[in-house]
Parts: sequence; C-alpha cells; structure tokens
Amino acid sequence: MAELSSTSVKLVELCRVAPQPQPDVAEFSLPLTFFDLLWLRFPHFHRLFFYEILASSASADTKPFFNSLLFQKLKASLSVTLQHFLPLAGNITWPQDSHKPVLSYVQGDAVSLTTAQSDADFHRLSSNDFNIEAKEYHPLVPQLAISHEKAAVLAFQITLFPNSSGFSIGISMHHAALDGKTLFMFLKSWAHLCKHEPDTLLPDQLKPFYDRRVFIQDPAGLELEAIYLNQFLNMDQRANNRSLMVATRYKSVALPDSIRGTFEFTSTKIEALRQSVMIKKQQQYHLSVLYLSTFCLTCAYTWVCLVKAEQEEEEEEIKDDQILTVLSVDCRSRLDLPIPATYFGNCITGHGAFAERKGLLGEDGFFVAVNAISEAIKGLDNGVLNGAENLVSSLYLSESDLQATTDHSRVFTTAGSHQFKMYDTDFGWGRPKSTEVVPIGRRGAIAITFSDGKNGGGAVDIGLVLKKHHMEVFASLFPKGLENL
Repeated sequence: MAELSSTSVKLVELCRVAPQPQPDVAEFSLPLTFFDLLWLRFPHFHRLFFYEILASSASADTKPFFNSLLFQKLKASLSVTLQHFLPLAGNITWPQDSHKPVLSYVQGDAVSLTTAQSDADFHRLSSNDFNIEAKEYHPLVPQLAISHEKAAVLAFQITLFPNSSGFSIGISMHHAALDGKTLFMFLKSWAHLCKHEPDTLLPDQLKPFYDRRVFIQDPAGLELEAIYLNQFLNMDQRANNRSLMVATRYKSVALPDSIRGTFEFTSTKIEALRQSVMIKKQQQYHLSVLYLSTFCLTCAYTWVCLVKAEQEEEEEEIKDDQILTVLSVDCRSRLDLPIPATYFGNCITGHGAFAERKGLLGEDGFFVAVNAISEAIKGLDNGVLNGAENLVSSLYLSESDLQATTDHSRVFTTAGSHQFKMYDTDFGWGRPKSTEVVPIGRRGAIAITFSDGKNGGGAVDIGLVLKKHHMEVFASLFPKGLENL
C-alpha cells in the first residue's frame, strides 16, 4: 500500500478477499491481447471514491457502524462480485514457456483489502477546493503487489473518517488487465451486489464477456502483438527481458507543489460552447466537418485553458511549436468485427490531435482546438489502429528521448469518460460525494481526466493535477471564457 502518514492515517487491518468458491472452477486464464500488452509496464492507476454517511443511514454512534456493518457488507459483497470477475483476483505472469504474458486465476488467489482510519477532514478532501496538495490523497489508495515475475491486478483500501461520518474506497489497478470501462463495470457490479442481496443476479450490462478468440484479432499486416512483445523483451537494454516491473521512465518521483483541481462544465455551458462553434462555422464556410460531442467541446476548451495558463506562468515569448493532445479511444464498436460493450479487458488506443501553440493562444483558440480534435476523430474512419505500431515506443521513451521530445513539443493526455457514470456507483449509502484520480509520482504529460458531474444534470467534471501557480492561473482562466459565452 502507499506510505501511510502517521499523522493522519492509521492502518487497522490488512486482509485478502477471495472469490466465493465455485466447485467447478479451479483456475481461469486469459492471454493478453495487443490492447493489453500496451500497458504491461505502465504505472498503476489509482482512483478514490468518497462517501458521506448521513445521520439517517447510521446509528448515533457511527464507529460501530463503520467498523462492523459497513466494512463487513463491503467485504462480503466483494467476494461475491469476484466470483463473476475471477481474473481480477489473479495475477499477470510471463512464464518462460509462454511467448507472451497471461492473466490467470488459480483457486486460492485473492485481492488485497486494507482498512484504515483517518483524522483528516473528509469534507475538505472531497470538496472542489484548490488548496489540496495531490500528495494528501496518496495514503488513501493501496499499492499493488508487483515483482519482476508476478503482478497483482487489483487492490482496495477502505478508509474511515469517524470524525466526519464518511469513508473512502481507494482502488489500485493494473492497466494491462483492464481498462476504465471494464473497471467501472466491475465497480458497479460490486455496488449492485452490496446494495441488494448478495445472491441477486447481475443485469446483462454488468456481465463480463470473456471470449477473445474471435473478436480480438491482431490486424493482418500490422502484427502489433509481435512488435509489442519484441519491444518489451528488449527493454532496458536486456535480452529476453520478461520483467513486469513498472518501466524505468515511470519510476516514482516527487511531485512538489502539485495541486489537484476539479472543474465543472454544466449542461448549459456545454450547449453554449456547441452553439458558439456552429455560429463560427456558419461565418467561416472553410471550416472542416466538426464533431461537436460533449467530449470534443470540453476537451478543446480545457486544452486551450491549459496552454494559456502555461504561457502566462512562463511569461515568455510565444513559442512556435506544436501542442499534442492524446485522445483515448474506445475501440469496442470501431473494430471491423465490433465486440460487445461488456468485453472484459483493454480495448482502447490513443490518437493524437495536433495544433500550433500560436493558434491555440489566438482569439479563435477554442475553434482551433475543436477543429484539431475533430480531425483526429475523423481520422478514425481510416482505421482505428492506424499508427498503433508506434504506441509502445512512444509510451516507454528513454529518458534521453523523452527530454528531446519535451524540448520541442507539449503533450496532454486524456483519461476517463463522462459516459462511465461514475457517480452512479452507489453501494447502498448514496451517490459518491466525490471521485478523484490519484496520480502518484508520475512525470511527463499532464492528464485531463473526465467524469460525469458530481452535481448531476448532464454536467461533466474534468480533473487536473498541476503545479500550484499553474493551477491558480488555470482556475482563473477557466470560468472567464465560459462566462463570456
């Protein structure tokens, strides 16, 4: 687990939760596809959910409620849920007799579940305040067990805030086993079984689809699996390198003076952004076909605010360089043979939207960004996997190559989706008060994370972790442009 701060978080118990036994299933394994292999040595993903226990939901003395009913209910329903998601209780290994890694469950495997108590201010941590350092969330998420030979897939931490009548669920996930869509299918299954009786049947939209034999095929001519495996086997200047450790580039580093922030696009503001682009297109007929989805509009606006905030922070002459935003694309419905929405595993790839810094900083910066993202989305029509052969080499650049790249361009990445409906993850005590992505010691590109809005009503929230001064400038710019719509 992540290092616990002795002043705010106290470890209570560390246990392992196994899937409810199934007499006819002693083991279960899945070969990693090229979609999974991409993330084999990527940093683990961490997310937090904050839940407030209202007085009507608990006894007058909340400690017994937290320590018995809440924890035992979450633990019991987790065991039942893992019965439907056996691979998540297993491990990723790369046996010497296998040409590629596998995700396998063997009876007796289990996930790590930590319970802890914190005297931190629950309401502050779950708020939209911009004075919260990113590192304050680190003790609330667990660390996945990992070695060169074996890597766990999931770990959980339940942290109680008895002085504030709230609790958090911290999740750590190995990206090579599942993507965000699969993670939220699992979390909503867990919440469904916790809220209802454990023997309740899962609805069809929460039943994982495991068949990889027909639907996930390495495209003819691309040989992505072979390319990725060869690059991993020769990584770190070692031959036959089957290590599962996080790549050297992503070794944990301190992120001093980093602040997290959450910003809301209401449905009214999203529609106003859409109308402003439509008016612009009517005025300038040469604009290309535009995709005015909620994602495109909110991503474009955030992209421009980030570039402007960095420029104001640097107070330098405007650089004539290219800015790249890497868009995460769900390929489930975009492959030649579409796969079910409930497919278990990874089915995402990245596509770049490029724009000149000067264009983004100009009067029409928002429209430049919308056009760039639209062009990237339009390019998917020519093949969702175009350029995929370069993804591993791009993700795992050496330090010297990374420095050379960042000297000449700026990179932003996107993660999550408002379509995951994260705030519908109700374990029986109501909607989350807040949910946060927790970046731990990750250098490189700034990530823009998307979720449905905590206030509902069709809103979208975006999350960022930036240097303190950069965040202050961004927080000043973000509302100004929306107010002028």
